[in-house]
Amino acid sequence: MKYQTLPHTLVLSISLTLASQVSAWTMTSDQEEAMKLTPNLEHGRTLYETCAICHTPFAWGSPDGRYPHLAGQHANVIIKQLADIRNGNRDNPTMYPFTQSNILPTNQDIADVSGYIAALPMSPHHLPGIGNDLEYGKKLYAENCVECHGAQGEGSNEDFYPRLQGQSYPYLLRQMHWIKEGKRRNADKNMVEQIHSFSERDMYAVIDYASRLRPEAEQIAKPGWRNPDFAVDFRTPMGGFQYRNTP
Repeated sequence: MKYQTLPHTLVLSISLTLASQVSAWTMTSDQEEAMKLTPNLEHGRTLYETCAICHTPFAWGSPDGRYPHLAGQHANVIIKQLADIRNGNRDNPTMYPFTQSNILPTNQDIADVSGYIAALPMSPHHLPGIGNDLEYGKKLYAENCVECHGAQGEGSNEDFYPRLQGQSYPYLLRQMHWIKEGKRRNADKNMVEQIHSFSERDMYAVIDYASRLRPEAEQIAKPGWRNPDFAVDFRTPMGGFQYRNTP
């Protein structure tokens, strides 16, 4: 099944749902239920059409890090992040309206779109740092990050630790700054303490190293892969060509 551009009216209605205040986050029953459900990937790909406007049909985001790489991320991590943004525990005004009940009405919807994204192959290309302090970054990563994110940045679906593999350097660095500034209140408490102790050199070095961690070969898209669920000429409602991340 091929999906085409969303109507302008739908995008407008999405943007108008943004609320000014939301409550502090706790582990919600919605999140817990969504994690227990078996995802319907066919329905998930229908829901993902909205996401593809920014994250692209590949779910590879943008090389400059404005939009993160989502493909292959752990489903429980995606569910948690959607719940955190929806409930105000992570500041993301761009994403907030897309997490609301008019877009994802049920817990099954959350499970479906998260499962679909998790099943997509990861990008063979991403933007790493400049590589001028990698030995120091490797040391910091081993001392501070391996316990949760894994030696290869593989993360954990069961413990909600995000996969770092495949994320661009600008995105990872921005998230670290936002954690330090308190914009990501859903971050692990121990990680927040670690980051607050980091110097600027520490932050740049460890993120540069982390941006070079790669997934297993079988998780990476084959050369020339296109998402068959989207038309080749898929475009955003504003006319921007989005289906352009072909390897």
